[in-house]
Amino acid sequence: MSDPNPIFISAGEASGEAYGALLISALKTRLEAQGRQAAFVGMGGQRMFDASLERVVRAEDMAVMGITEVVRHLPRIYREFRSLKRSIRERRPSLAILIDFPDIHFKLAEELHRLGIPVLFFVSPQLWAWKKHRIKLVQKYVDRMLVIFPFEEQFYRERGVQAEFVGHPLADLPLPTISREQFAGENQLDPEKTWIALLPGSRAKEIRDNLPEMLAAARLLAGHSLQKSALRLEYVIPVAPMLNAAQRSFVSQFIAKLGADLSAHLVDDARAALFHARASIVASGTATVEAALIGNPFVVVYRVSPITYAIAKRVVTVPHVAMANLIAGKRIVPELIQSDFTAANIVQHLEPLLPDGPARQSMMEELQRVRGLLSKHTAGQTGPAGQAEAHGAIDRVAAIALSYLGVPSPVAESVQS
Repeated sequence: MSDPNPIFISAGEASGEAYGALLISALKTRLEAQGRQAAFVGMGGQRMFDASLERVVRAEDMAVMGITEVVRHLPRIYREFRSLKRSIRERRPSLAILIDFPDIHFKLAEELHRLGIPVLFFVSPQLWAWKKHRIKLVQKYVDRMLVIFPFEEQFYRERGVQAEFVGHPLADLPLPTISREQFAGENQLDPEKTWIALLPGSRAKEIRDNLPEMLAAARLLAGHSLQKSALRLEYVIPVAPMLNAAQRSFVSQFIAKLGADLSAHLVDDARAALFHARASIVASGTATVEAALIGNPFVVVYRVSPITYAIAKRVVTVPHVAMANLIAGKRIVPELIQSDFTAANIVQHLEPLLPDGPARQSMMEELQRVRGLLSKHTAGQTGPAGQAEAHGAIDRVAAIALSYLGVPSPVAESVQS
């Protein structure tokens, strides 16, 4: 029998969906330890479903991007949005946690606020970059903004929003432990070759827009390497878990067609790919944060529709696109956006990062500094062996959520301080 007042939790994209699954697990553990029933309802992907989310809407059915792309899918988006609103009215959740995905979640926040349901917004939309007018929606409908980048806390607090920097969830993850040989064996790779990771994005459209030029760069890079250093290159292409079987098949066919002369392999574990790759070409987004935290030298690329880009160019006010550069406060990784995103430009910026030397060492040192800025480790209660337990971003979000339900948490005092 499900709880008549579950926690509403919603995520619409791959990165947010991963955080949502971790958060559900953390909340479930703490609630059950207090003898309380844990029930969750909302929108999410397979990982959130596996963590025990009662899915009203599948996140993979909502994952579109860009202005022109959204317009084409409006009927479906509106239908799913109405389903979410209906579930909120019928189930009357005790708390709502909305993870990123602002176009849908700001509208849901309005409905939740109208019904008197507390709203926590985890992972801030980039209002500090564009659409600053949306701050009014946060001020009016969001009870607490839980941010994962350090500069965001001040942005919101200066505008009267209760905000906390909880740390970045990815900064709490240990480095992959899988060996190079094991990773090679699982993915039909040659461990003796130099691996380059290609991360075109988590959505099918991003892959269509970004992967062809990445493969062209790979082909060009392979030719340069044979001439200059005799490097034997192999390419690893992580695919997002939210892609369905048909989409994965499309990507495989895409690679077979455009990269038939390359040694390119689809893999499931992006973090392991970044950990073992010599360098990477990464589409702007969460994957750039993963690359930075793992310390893998990379080049940032991105391309959207001409209309989306023209509008964004007029309203975006930040000096950098890559999050690593925004956090560092300077250009530490190359950014090749829109017309600058060409195979020749990629090779020009990536080649110096392959051999040991000043360019590679400098970038790795800067990425290490970014990792430090994204971490916010605190000591909590002592564990069974008497050592202080470290609490990460997900623990802090869970503690804040539990405080709205009147449930004590071992992290609560450190969060509130």
